[in-house]
Amino acid sequence: MQHDINKKGNTTQMFIDFVRSESFGGIFLAFSTILALIVANSSFGDLYQHFFHTQFGFQFDDHFIGFSIHDWINDVLMAFFFLLVGLEIKREMIFGELNSFSKAAFPAIAAVGGMIVPGLIYYYLNMGTPSAHGFGIPMATDIAFALGVIMVLGSRVPIALKVFLVTLAVVDDLGAIVVIALFYGGDINLFWLMMSGFIILLLIIFNNLGIKSLVVYLIFGVFLWFCVHASGVHATIAAVALAFCIPLKAKYKFSKFEDSINRFSSSYVKGKDDNVLLNSEQLEMIHDIQRVAINAQNPLLRLEHFLQPWSAYFIMPLFAFANAGVNISGNFDFNIDHIFWGIFLGLVVGKPVGVLLATFACEKFGIASRPNSIGWGHILGAGMLAGIGFTMSLFVSALAFDLESSKELSKISILLASLFSCVIGVIFLLFYGKIKK
Repeated sequence: MQHDINKKGNTTQMFIDFVRSESFGGIFLAFSTILALIVANSSFGDLYQHFFHTQFGFQFDDHFIGFSIHDWINDVLMAFFFLLVGLEIKREMIFGELNSFSKAAFPAIAAVGGMIVPGLIYYYLNMGTPSAHGFGIPMATDIAFALGVIMVLGSRVPIALKVFLVTLAVVDDLGAIVVIALFYGGDINLFWLMMSGFIILLLIIFNNLGIKSLVVYLIFGVFLWFCVHASGVHATIAAVALAFCIPLKAKYKFSKFEDSINRFSSSYVKGKDDNVLLNSEQLEMIHDIQRVAINAQNPLLRLEHFLQPWSAYFIMPLFAFANAGVNISGNFDFNIDHIFWGIFLGLVVGKPVGVLLATFACEKFGIASRPNSIGWGHILGAGMLAGIGFTMSLFVSALAFDLESSKELSKISILLASLFSCVIGVIFLLFYGKIKK
């Protein structure tokens, strides 16, 4: 009996550990994508399309304030995802793999090469056509998918390669944010752009004044979102700007939290009383510890820790479900300019070639050198996995095209290219690992 209980407990703990693992985010995204494809190609396909195009908001007389459910997901919920991305980039720049030139140069240059070459391939194939604006689609890397795949490979690849790919993906995200800001906004409204700049300036002043309350920053972040949205720049950029304004240092040093714990331990003696209810002194002490515990945490890390599970288990899967539902039985016009080959070749060929050429030039010109445990085959394999554009590519494609036929074609192109990049990347790294051994 006890053995069965222990076995059940171990199984439960193994499941919890798996869900919390870094690889689960990519697996959950894949599941959401497959589910979207199944629903979109079933008898519920029309209901699926109708639901996400349903308008949701508030009606005041003749004025409607709101968006379609699809836009709520892509513009509002995805702002929280970009806020998390911005927080991660800021943390990496201060404490992580981007905090010095020697650490950041090699993967950062790899990321730049992995963006330029795919973008050039797409633009060359579609130059002079209305579809040329989609050059940003194959420039992106899906960090959740790529990291999930490489974590599944486990000990078959060096730890240094995992760090390299994560850093490459972070810089790639930063590059994608810049591309979205520069090329995928609407007509610029200078008044709202100035208002956005004014709010960002206020947030910087708050930071310098030592204001640590996340509530203050998030409230002004909402106003910033509305101003950026009205300015013509894509609203998710507001979330990244907000992330860089979130304070890093905690209000109290950790020693103050330790002092509170020590006071609680010294004043409360076990067995002193058997009352179920706490007295006022004990309640006050617990509230004091809670307050000090919150103020002893870094606001940036606290917000990042809060957003991470929401992003991994709700926002990203919902985005994938809302955007990946392509009717495969539909009559795709693969001859719309060269959208398909631009995206497919950009992700499958352009990514690994760009990453390999950029890192090779980086080492040969003495800018930075690759880690000792990583071979050029590892770099090429990581470049293949970087061709998993998926989430970010889908996001850019929604901004790049106005015609529904172009959007649908770009979606199926992204899905096929990402799947192909994943398969050849895994096979290549496994094969290369055996050769190295």
